[in-house]
Amino acid sequence: MKLLVINGPNINFLGIRERSVYGTEDYDCLLGMIAKKAEAEDCEIEVFQSNHEGGIIDRIQQAYFDGTEGLVINPGAYTHYSYAIRDALASITVPKVEVHISDITKREEFRRISVTEPACDAQIYGRGLQGYLDAIDFCLKK
Repeated sequence: MKLLVINGPNINFLGIRERSVYGTEDYDCLLGMIAKKAEAEDCEIEVFQSNHEGGIIDRIQQAYFDGTEGLVINPGAYTHYSYAIRDALASITVPKVEVHISDITKREEFRRISVTEPACDAQIYGRGLQGYLDAIDFCLKK
């Protein structure tokens, strides 16, 4: 199976930004966890990160054509207002999971709103980096 993990703005700053919220493990740790999961599950998992909305949209659209069979996305702050990313997600029919490292339901009011979640099959939040592995499992079972 071919999966795609998309990370939005500032996810590449894991271990640097707001450690009390996002933990001390850095982005390379996340990449390593995903690579180990891909090996254990004998599947292909590409990870893409962009701090730019258009780059994320372009990669979602590319997934339509490149054989991607499941998508995990942490849109970062775009979660709360990017209807363009929401529309791109709605355009592809593979299993899609929105993931958030922190518990967005217990944070600032604006973080509780996700405009991208309705275009996904599931949403996982508050499980730290483990949430990515849970989201991958969801896609693999679909």
